[in-house]
Amino acid sequence: MSGPDLTARLVRHIRAHGPMTIAAYMAMALHDPQAGYYARRQPLGAAGDFVTAPEISQIFGEVIGLGCADFWRNIGRPDPVVLAELGPGRGTLMADFLRAAAVVPGFREAARLVLIDASPVLREEQRQLLGAFGPLWVSGFDEVPDGPLLLVANEFLDALPIRQLARGRRQWRELLVAVDASGGLCLSEGPESPAATLLVPPQRRDAPPGTIVEICPAASALAAALAERLTRQPGAALFVDYGYAGNAPGATLAAVDRHRAAGVLDRPGTADLSAHVNFAAFAGAARAGGAAVHGPLTQREFLTALGAETRLEVLLRKARPEQRGLLETGLRRLIDPQEMGTLFKAMAVTSPGLPAPAGFAG
Repeated sequence: MSGPDLTARLVRHIRAHGPMTIAAYMAMALHDPQAGYYARRQPLGAAGDFVTAPEISQIFGEVIGLGCADFWRNIGRPDPVVLAELGPGRGTLMADFLRAAAVVPGFREAARLVLIDASPVLREEQRQLLGAFGPLWVSGFDEVPDGPLLLVANEFLDALPIRQLARGRRQWRELLVAVDASGGLCLSEGPESPAATLLVPPQRRDAPPGTIVEICPAASALAAALAERLTRQPGAALFVDYGYAGNAPGATLAAVDRHRAAGVLDRPGTADLSAHVNFAAFAGAARAGGAAVHGPLTQREFLTALGAETRLEVLLRKARPEQRGLLETGLRRLIDPQEMGTLFKAMAVTSPGLPAPAGFAG
C-alpha cells in the first residue's frame, strides 16, 4: 500500500471523527499494520532513510556491551539476566554488544536476549544476525519477561508519538492534523482551553504567545513502567538519542525520506517521523516512579568515558590500511561536537541503591 492510500484513509477518518492529534497521526503513519512506515520499509543504511550510530562504528556497540557486562558483574552476576533492546533495528548494536561482552566470564551464558520490535521487516534482519543467540521477540516493554534487567535503546525515544501545544493569547491550544479545502492534510489549531494548558509543563505555561511546546506521553509512560519494574527487580536501562536536557527548543518534529528532509504530512507511511527527546521530562517520570537516573551526558562524554578512543587504538593496530580511515572517521562522527557528539545524549535509569553504570560513574 502506498503513501497516497494511507493519506486517503487518514482523510476519511478526520472527516468522520474530526481533526486528530499529531500523536495519533504519527502512530498511524509509522505503525499502521498495512501501510505504516515500519511495516513496509527497511529504514536503515544507504538504501534506507537514515544511519544510526551502530551502523557508523562498531565501537559504539562494543563499548556499551562492555559497560553493561561490567554493570552485571558489579551487581552480583545474576543468572539469568534479561538482556533487552528497544527498537533493535538490524541487530547491529546487539551483535557488537554481545561480541565484546563475551570477554566477561559468564555473561553470555547468563544473558537471555529479548528484542522489542513489531516490524516484520526488521525482525527478519535481526533473525539473520542474532538468531544464534536464541532471541525472544516481543512487541512492547510490558511483554519483557521478569528478572534482573539490562536494557538498551538507541534512537528509540525520538520516534515515539508527540503532541504539540501552542500558546494563545490567554491559554494554550493543541496543534492538530486536519483536512484542508483541497482535500489534503494540514495542521490546524484547536481552541484555547484550560485542558490544553494543563498538558504544558508548569514551568513553561507562562511562555509568550506563539511558543510551541512538544510533549511525549508515550515516553513518560515508558519511564514510569521502567521505574516500576526497576524498583521490584534489579537492573539498568540505557537510552541514547538526540535531544535536549534544558531549555525546550520549540517545534522539532521532522520527516526524513531517503536521507532528505520531507514534509511531515507528505505521503504518510513513506517517511520516518521523529522529534527531539526531552531528557528532563523522561528523567522526571523515572524518578517519580522511584528509579535512580544518571545523566544525561553528551554522547561525546559518554563514549569517551567508556573508552571509545582506547578501543579505536586497539582496532587500528589490527586493521588493514584500507580499514583505518573508516574506523577513524566513524568514531569521529560519533564524538565530534559538530557531528553527533553533543546533540546526542546518553542517560541511564537504574534500580535505587545500585552503583552508577560505566560511563556515568564520574
